[in-house]
Amino acid sequence: MVRLARLPLDMAAEGVGQLTGLLGRALYGRPAGPGDPLPADAEIPVLLVHGLADGASVIPPLERELRGDGVGPFIQIGCNVFGPDIRKSARSLSRQVELACAGGAGRAAVVIGYSLGGLIARYYVQRLGGDAYVPLVITLATPHGGTATALLAPAHRRLRQLRPGSELLTELAEPAARCRTRFVAFYSDMDEAVIPAARGRIDHPDLKAHNILVPGVGHLTLPLHRPVIDEMRTLLAAAEVAFAARHPEGDSP
Repeated sequence: MVRLARLPLDMAAEGVGQLTGLLGRALYGRPAGPGDPLPADAEIPVLLVHGLADGASVIPPLERELRGDGVGPFIQIGCNVFGPDIRKSARSLSRQVELACAGGAGRAAVVIGYSLGGLIARYYVQRLGGDAYVPLVITLATPHGGTATALLAPAHRRLRQLRPGSELLTELAEPAARCRTRFVAFYSDMDEAVIPAARGRIDHPDLKAHNILVPGVGHLTLPLHRPVIDEMRTLLAAAEVAFAARHPEGDSP
């Protein structure tokens, strides 16, 4: 219980040490370095949705790692920690996706959500019709089934929605047979924020979901873990190829 209560402070302290090494690898870890200019013919906007408290520590270096494979532009979507609820954030994401698709000649978009950001992305495509625009959602360390840590969190509406069995999570468990989006959920058996670990999976009979266990890494480490980065780059490249095959002349989806 003491460990859970101290989790926010522990995560912050852990993040300083972990991310010092991770950011160095993110900046120098591959031949075509992060920050390379996007190709002129980049096709698919990629929206990166922040978690509750990652700030600039996770999403910006993640973007640098993913750039350079013919996808983009990358658009960072902030998460207001004190905002009213996940549903409102999902509606805001909806507007951002539609703007991104319109700016890219009316095409599709990919959404990557870290932690709480993954739930925002999932609610958007599953409950607000976002599957019409988003063929692929990738979630990283997201409490799809809620988390025990939220039981000890302050009684804020957004945090209550992360509790197992919350009204929002019950809504996400409802039938979703018409949802066309493919989900890939990365989760870890050492995640300090998603407890128990299995709650980082998407287990819904109607959703096209692939769950990938990343053993031995923490909540802050998972998004920048090299095997996760490599797998996401493969997923984005495949999404680009699939889109190009369906829309060879840049037609709208």
